[in-house]
Amino acid sequence: MNQSGLTPWWKGLRIRPEIVDASGSIADVQMSLFHAVYGQDDHRPAYADAAYYGEITHPTEQLTDLLAKIAIRLGGGPDYTKALALLRLDQGMGGGKSHACIGAYHLAADPLKLAKTDVGKSVFKHAETILGRALPRNLGNPHVVVLPCDNMTPGVTVHEHDGPAKSLYERFLWRLFEGDYSQYDTYREHFSNLSKISEAIESIGRPVLIIVDEIMNYFGNGLDGVGDEALIAQDQAFMRALLDAVTKTPHTFMLAVMIASEKDSISLSAEGSRRRLDLERLLDRNGKPVGVHENNDFAAILRRRIFTKPPTSEIVDAIVREYTTSMENGPWKSKVYDNLNAPWTAKFAEEVSRTYPFHPQLMHMAEHEWANRAGFQKVRSTIKVFAATVFALQERGKAGSWVPPLIGPGDLPLSNTVVRESIIGSGLISDTKTQNNYRSLAQNDIVGIKDENGTARLLDLKRGADGDALWQHANPRAAERAATAIFLTSIVSGRSQGRRGATDAEVKAATAVPDPAYMFADADTVIKEITDPETGLVGVEVTPGQKGQQTRYFLSTSQTLVMLQRAMRDTITDAERDAVIADFAERLTDTGPFDRKLFVRASSGGQSPLEVLGTASIDDGRVSRLVVLDPALFTLRNGADRATRDAVQAAVGLGPEKLPVKWASSAVFAVANTQQRHAARRLATAYLAAERVLGVQETQDDEDMKSKAVNERNEAKRSLETTVRRAFQHVLFLAQPDDNATRAVDEVTFDDKSETALNGTTVWKALVEKGKAFDQGTFIERALLHNLRESDYGRPLEELRDAFWNTPRLPLLYGGQNDLRQALFDAVQIGLLRIVDGEGEEVAVTGVSEINLSSQRLRVGKPLPPAPTEENPSPDNPEPTAEPGPSSGSDAPGHTGHDDEQDDQPATPSEKQIAFSVTQSMLNNTGNSEALSQLFRQLYDVIDRGDVSFLQGTLQIVVSAQSADGLVERVRELGSPVNVRDM
Repeated sequence: MNQSGLTPWWKGLRIRPEIVDASGSIADVQMSLFHAVYGQDDHRPAYADAAYYGEITHPTEQLTDLLAKIAIRLGGGPDYTKALALLRLDQGMGGGKSHACIGAYHLAADPLKLAKTDVGKSVFKHAETILGRALPRNLGNPHVVVLPCDNMTPGVTVHEHDGPAKSLYERFLWRLFEGDYSQYDTYREHFSNLSKISEAIESIGRPVLIIVDEIMNYFGNGLDGVGDEALIAQDQAFMRALLDAVTKTPHTFMLAVMIASEKDSISLSAEGSRRRLDLERLLDRNGKPVGVHENNDFAAILRRRIFTKPPTSEIVDAIVREYTTSMENGPWKSKVYDNLNAPWTAKFAEEVSRTYPFHPQLMHMAEHEWANRAGFQKVRSTIKVFAATVFALQERGKAGSWVPPLIGPGDLPLSNTVVRESIIGSGLISDTKTQNNYRSLAQNDIVGIKDENGTARLLDLKRGADGDALWQHANPRAAERAATAIFLTSIVSGRSQGRRGATDAEVKAATAVPDPAYMFADADTVIKEITDPETGLVGVEVTPGQKGQQTRYFLSTSQTLVMLQRAMRDTITDAERDAVIADFAERLTDTGPFDRKLFVRASSGGQSPLEVLGTASIDDGRVSRLVVLDPALFTLRNGADRATRDAVQAAVGLGPEKLPVKWASSAVFAVANTQQRHAARRLATAYLAAERVLGVQETQDDEDMKSKAVNERNEAKRSLETTVRRAFQHVLFLAQPDDNATRAVDEVTFDDKSETALNGTTVWKALVEKGKAFDQGTFIERALLHNLRESDYGRPLEELRDAFWNTPRLPLLYGGQNDLRQALFDAVQIGLLRIVDGEGEEVAVTGVSEINLSSQRLRVGKPLPPAPTEENPSPDNPEPTAEPGPSSGSDAPGHTGHDDEQDDQPATPSEKQIAFSVTQSMLNNTGNSEALSQLFRQLYDVIDRGDVSFLQGTLQIVVSAQSADGLVERVRELGSPVNVRDM
C-alpha cells in the first residue's frame, strides 16, 4: 500500500476561508437568530446573508421537510392547509434549532436568493412534490415576525426594536405592523383575544411567519424577576391565544423553539415550572415537535460547513483501494477489522465516499456515540472539533510533516489548543473536575501543547531518533494515535453495553495506515509500549479479555495524582534533579566535631572536578573541615571515579597537578557512591515531581487530591533524605601514619546503612579508628608527648599549633586548640614539659589561659634533669667519698663498674616510645601464631604491671564468629568504638 501516488486530502480539499482566517475556529458555529435578523456592522454575521447560509448548509432530509412545509403554509395558496401551522423545535443545545430558525427566516424574508442555493432548491423541489405543483418563488412576499426571547427582558422596552411596546404582545404587534403606531394602538388592548390577534395578522395582507426563539428564557425565570403580576398575566394570556390563533389564520406559520424538559438543564422556580407545563400542553395540542437532522447527516453537514467543495471521486476511490488491500487480507482482517463489529467495515468504500476526509471509524463514533450523549451539542460541538482538526493537520502538511491519509479517532491533534478544548468543552465530559483531569491527562500522558512531550509523543520521538522501526516514515505518530483513540473512547462514559474505553481491535485500527511497512505485529508493539507500567501511559487501565471478549483500554482520571506526578517527571531536567540532591546533601550535613562544613557544588559551566576544587576555597587555616562534594560531579567506585580521585589528590597537594595548599591535613572529604547516586537521582526526580504537582491548579482545586499530594511529597522527601545520606559512603583524607611513610590519600567506606559521611560525628569516629584523629577526651598530656618529635622541642607554640592542622602525621584534635592548650598545661603541671622563651628561660604557667598558642616567643621545652638528692647528689655538691684504700678498688661495695667517663653520660630515659605494625596470616601457620601469642602475652604483662603510660593504635583482626562477641564486649567496656562486619 504505497501512498506516494495518493493526493493527500489537505491538498485535494479547500478549507473555507473563514476557518483558515480564524486558525481553525468557527466563530459563528453557534448561530444566533437575533444577530441574523437585527445584527449591525460587526455584529452582523455572514450567515445573515441568505446566499452564504445556503452555501454552508447541507439540505438534510428533516431540514428540507421543515422548510418545505413552511413554504407551503406561506405560499401554497389554497393548498396551505397541507402543512401544519405550528411546529416546535425541542432539541437540546447544539441540535440545530438556531440554524433551522435562520433558514426559516431566509426562506420568508429572501426566498428568491435562498432558492438559488442547494438547500433552497431542495426545499422548493420537496414542496412541489407535496403539492403536485410548483410554488411561487417569492412565496407571496411573506412578512416575518421574530421574537428572540433569549434577547428580551420582560417589562424592559428596547425602543430600537419595539418602540413603546412593553409586554410580549405589544412587541409582537409593533414588529407585525413594522412600527405603524396607528395599527399597533388599534389592537394593543386585545392581548388575550384569539380572533383579534388573528385579525391583526390578516390585516397586513401578506403571509406571516412567526418565529419565537427560546420561549423559556422569557417565560421561565425571566418573568419571575419582573415583579409585575399584571404583565406576567398578560404575557401568559397572549402566548396561549397566539398558539391557538396561528392555527386558525390562513397563510400563517409559527415556528416555536422550546427545549424539551428532559433535555433542558435550566433550573426553574415553581411558577416557572408551571408556566412550562402550560406551554407544553398548548404546543402539543396545536402542533408537533420536529427534528432538523439525523445523526447520519453529520458527515455531510461537516463537509459542507468546513470545505468549499466535496472531494472528487478519483481521490476517494484511490484511498479506498489503498486501505482495502490490508482490510481484506491477513491478520489486519482476521484480528482487527473482523473484530470491530462496526457496520462501516462491511461497506467501507461507500462510507469513505460519505465521510472523506474523515475515517468511517471516527465518523461512526461521532454519529452513534457522541451524538447520544445528553450534554453533547451534536452538530455544533462536532463542527468545532472537526474544523479545528482539519486546519491543524493541514498546517502540518504544509510544513512538510506527516498527515494521516484519512482522519481517524487517533488523529485529532490534542497538542492543538483549539482541538483539545473543543473536545473537552463539547459536552462529552459532564463536570468541570473531570474536564480538568482529562485536560491534564491529554497534555501529560499523550502529547503536550508544544508537540514535543507527553508520554505517547515521546515514545514516537524516541522511536524516530533510534531509527529501528522500518515503518516509522509511514506512521511516525503511532503511539500518539493509539493513545488519542483511547482518550476519545474514555471520555464517553458508558459505551456499548456499558463498557469503558476501547477494545484492542479499535485501538489497532486507529493506528492503521495504508502502507505494508506497518504490520499488525507493529501495532501490537505500539500498544505494549503505551501500556507498559514503567514507561507507558500513567492513566491507562488494561482490562484483559475473558471468555472471548477483547482486551480493553481505558484512560482513567481516578488516579490523577499518579498521572500528574508521572507527567511532572518528564518536565524535570538533569540539572534540576542534581541541584535538589545537592541541596539535600548540604542541608543534611552535620558538622559534628569538625570546626566547619564546606559544600562544594558542581559548576554549571562544565568545569572539571579539579577545576571546581581549585576554586572552592577549601584550604582554610587552623580549622578542621568536613568538605562535602557534590554528587553531580564527584563520586567513587563503579570504575568511574578516576577524575574524583585525581581532583582530591591535587586538592591535598599531591600528584602531578597538585594545588598550592597549606592546610590539607585538616580537610576531610565526604564523597557519594556512584551506584547510590543513581538511586538518589531517581528519588530526586520523584520528589521534584511531587513538589510540582502541589502547584498545579487541578491539585489546588481538589482538597482530597491536595491532601494526598502533600503526603506523597512528604514521603518522597523522607525517601530522598534517607537515600542521600546512604549515598555518601566514602571519606577521603590526607594520611601519613609515621615520619617514614609517604603522604597519601586514605579512604574510609561505610558499609553499615546507618552510617553516612554526612554525619561529622560518624566521620570523626572513623578517623579515630584510622589514627587520623583523637576522640573526645583522649588527647591528654601523654598523647601529646607521644606525638611530639625531637624537632618539635624549641619550636614556637604557633608553629606547634599549626602542625596539628597541616602535618598529616599529627591526628586531628576533637576540641581543636582548646585540647592542645589543655594538654600542654597538664604536661607542664606534672613536669613532662616546660614552656620557655626564645632564650630557653622557663616561663611560669599557672593557668590554661596563659598558654598563648599564637605566640612566636613561647616554645615547648623538655623538662630539666631531676633535682639533686642524697641518692643522686648534684655535681656542685658531691657526696663525700671514702678514703682510698685496699677496699676501694673495682670490687668495692657500691661500685657501679663504670669509670669516670661513663659517669659523665646522660641518665637513661625513664620511658621509651614503641611503634610497630603487624600483618600476619594465621591460616596454616603455627609458627606465626605462636610468635604473635608471645608478643601479646608480653604486652599484657607490661600493661598489667602499669608500665604503659599511653597507648594509641588501631587493631584489625579477623576472628571466628564465636570469638568475636567476647572481644567486642571487652572493647566496648573500654569505651572505645568498635567496627564489626561479616566476612
